[in-house]
Amino acid sequence: MTYQIKLDVFEGPLDLLLHLIDKEEMDIYDIPIAKITDQYLQYIHTMQTLKLDITSEFLVMAATLLSIKSKMLLPTRTDPSLQQLLEMDIDEVDPREELIHRLLEYKKYKQLAGVLREKEIARNQIFTRPPYNLTPYLVQEKENPVEGISLYHLVHAFEKALIKYSYREPLTKVEREEISVKDKMIQVINLLKTQGILYFSELITSQATRTDIVITFLSILELMKQKRIYCIQNKTFDDIVIHYSSDKGGTEFGLQSY
Repeated sequence: MTYQIKLDVFEGPLDLLLHLIDKEEMDIYDIPIAKITDQYLQYIHTMQTLKLDITSEFLVMAATLLSIKSKMLLPTRTDPSLQQLLEMDIDEVDPREELIHRLLEYKKYKQLAGVLREKEIARNQIFTRPPYNLTPYLVQEKENPVEGISLYHLVHAFEKALIKYSYREPLTKVEREEISVKDKMIQVINLLKTQGILYFSELITSQATRTDIVITFLSILELMKQKRIYCIQNKTFDDIVIHYSSDKGGTEFGLQSY
């Protein structure tokens, strides 16, 4: 009975050998080398009959199979008729071992290639479009005119006023002058109604005591809290300009800086 084979396209000799092993349901770890060699040579012969191009790889594998087949026919150490070979250094490694190792490696990478091919096919079913400019849909936040400015800037101005205008009061002074924050607030509002704007430095005279400076500072803070005034600082370390808020709403921020 002759061996019938369908001439499929194989990627190489290892691919052909795996096809033959799977077709005959052979154990890859115990390949019947004589049978697989005959089937492989039959395939090569069929290709030559059909005048198909045979690459050198297929011919090299044919030679390898014949070499392994010849080694498998050699007697082993256990042959009682060849007892004299017991004292010789004979390599008893299975001559199929290297071929089995190559087939297992090739089978592993072939399976991985199949997985990647399936992923490629699945990915080709997904259609995408170029990135779209979503900038017009971003929430446009209003610029904060006093970003980076806080109450500490006003405190710093207060400290500068203390350093600049404070002086040592006479030690003989024993009377205590009572100054009302409410009165100072009314005084500031009246000045603003008259002048329109007021500089913070104008509220602190050269003869102002520490108590005057503190009361002035507290009155400014309270008026800002009530939104009856708002302050603007044009640049860092510049004098603070106080504005009167006629609608008692002032601005959204008590202290502004530009």
